Amino acid sequence: MTEAVLLVGGKGTRLQPLTINTPKPMVPAAGVPFIAHQLARARAAGVDHVVLATSYLAEVFEPYFGDGSAHGLRLTYVHESEPLGTGGAIRHAARALAARPGEPVLVFNGDILTGLDIRGLLRRHERVQADVTLHLTRVADPRAFGLVPTDGDGRVLAFTEKPRRPEEIVTDQVNAGCYVFRREVIDAIPAGRPVSVERESFPALLDADALLHGVVDASYWLDLGRPASFVQASADLVRGIVHSPAVPGDPGEYLVLPGAHVEGGARLGGGTVVGAGARVAAGAVVEGSVVLDGARVEAGARVTASMIGSAARVGPRTVIDCAVIGDRAEIGADNELREGARIWCGTAIPDAAIRFSAV
Repeated sequence: MTEAVLLVGGKGTRLQPLTINTPKPMVPAAGVPFIAHQLARARAAGVDHVVLATSYLAEVFEPYFGDGSAHGLRLTYVHESEPLGTGGAIRHAARALAARPGEPVLVFNGDILTGLDIRGLLRRHERVQADVTLHLTRVADPRAFGLVPTDGDGRVLAFTEKPRRPEEIVTDQVNAGCYVFRREVIDAIPAGRPVSVERESFPALLDADALLHGVVDASYWLDLGRPASFVQASADLVRGIVHSPAVPGDPGEYLVLPGAHVEGGARLGGGTVVGAGARVAAGAVVEGSVVLDGARVEAGARVTASMIGSAARVGPRTVIDCAVIGDRAEIGADNELREGARIWCGTAIPDAAIRFSAV
């Protein structure tokens, strides 16, 4: 296997305001854009050509990654002027593939962090001569995912997208967002219109008696669709809970990028990242969080499990807990933001304006 399609066209609505100025796959995790980790793992698995299927804010990708040579890859960029869904995006990207019929193409989503053995997935695909092989994982609550039951040999039996009724929950195995396609299966996807592989392509293949093979894998897996998950993924990468060759440093409790300034007496931990040009003042505590480039966390502030946007400011003694602060937002002193609060880009909150407690 030498080729892959990486789906990076989504708007990332559930991650707003992180994605107002930046496409979701380019939001930094562990010091680099998230897809840098995916590209590094693909390269380590033997992939040498990746087609990036772009749409939303497509112009952001190429200036950062260029032709891919700095990452040991050849990158090709294919742009959708209108969103085409997962299947439509794969079909649209196929124009840039060199793979011939019968040859495998890796396809993966740009918002999944996983420790999957990609080479192992390919070996299974080749051994059973599948038309499509799917990475599956087990989750405690499958209601938010596509369910994929399999038989004892791993053959996929059905697809149920985000079950609404209890009787529809027939398995805890869910679609984990990574596939190996035979090239001719990609070419059979209808071109020029939106297509969902989950709702249209895969069920149609089952109806045609194609062999869809599921590989249930118990390695690390996290869907980065929500801010809390994105922050957790960054922290897990920094701490080495999941390995990525793209992390710019050794595993540890924090990662401070070049140009950042952390004053003596500040405390960092839990897989925190402090971006280039950011400042963390004395007496501040930042735990399990991402402080993006140019942001400031002032004296006595406490930031936990949160994302502080580029050039944003957290005022003295302010508490930010499980919240997202957008780019260039100004949070005054003595505020308290908790439990999923999202402050939009450029917003200014005065001193002592918001509290979740009376103290």
